Amino acid sequence: MARQEAITLLEFQRKFGDDEACRDHLFKIRYPEGFICPHCGGKICYKIAKRNVYECKECGHQVYLTAGTVMHRTHIGLLKWFWAIYLVSHDKRGVSAKRLERELEVSYPTAWTMLQKIRKAMGDRDGDYQLAGMVELDDAYFGGPTEGGRRGRGTEKTRVLVGVSLTNKGNPLYVKMSVIDDLKNRTPVTFAEEKIKAGATISSDAYSSYIKAFSEGAYQHHPVAFNLKEHPDHLQWLHTMISNAKAFIGGTYHGPGAKHLQRYLDEFCFRTNRRQFAPQLFNRLLSACAVTTTITFRQLVDGGSVPALT
Repeated sequence: MARQEAITLLEFQRKFGDDEACRDHLFKIRYPEGFICPHCGGKICYKIAKRNVYECKECGHQVYLTAGTVMHRTHIGLLKWFWAIYLVSHDKRGVSAKRLERELEVSYPTAWTMLQKIRKAMGDRDGDYQLAGMVELDDAYFGGPTEGGRRGRGTEKTRVLVGVSLTNKGNPLYVKMSVIDDLKNRTPVTFAEEKIKAGATISSDAYSSYIKAFSEGAYQHHPVAFNLKEHPDHLQWLHTMISNAKAFIGGTYHGPGAKHLQRYLDEFCFRTNRRQFAPQLFNRLLSACAVTTTITFRQLVDGGSVPALT
């Protein structure tokens, strides 16, 4: 990926003063080499300002600039969308829907939906690559404690499978997290096939599900029975990532339910995987939002209500 420019608050305000400026910038993101008609391949278009549509000179095909983006069919102006993406990208603690509601002067359900759509872009963008090399793998449990409930494996909390790839020096490189139902059968292998390149070396604890799942296949498996005294550094970075994710989600979002947890994990992973490019995160996130298909409010809540204070 080409290096993205960093953008300060003052630069953002100068560059994106209204919806029209945002629209021009989005056009450049979607057509970096100039307009290309998806119907006939024509390279000249006319802008129909009243409808915010671009019409191909050759065939008359009309293109909506937000089609195929998280902003498709939105009733919110592009300037507010750009502000939402800027706020999300520039606060490493994350932005709650209550804060976005205040900052953008929109309703709470609108703010919540905008953030979930942005998180979808984060998850989709990270889905483009896999972990490789040395990978630490383990499961964790997210959510508030159940009074009298079990702790550890067997708890009623939401199960999450976590993978962290390491550099040659043993430092964390990328992280992947997925909500799972259980660790039975092929769950660890399914996670690996989707998120870890074949040939990688997987380091885990000696839990029977891992040993059975990786006894044969495309990965080298190094299980180690967890003993803090004998192996104090085993899965050290993975457990650090889990701890950071719990602090991030619990601190700003106050523990979202299992139904929406995956999107909050996607946000944590997206931020963590780009921690070295924090000043450029706005442009990276905006680019991700510009190539991610949207999701509707109805699809998000699936007939339920918007979670409070997330």
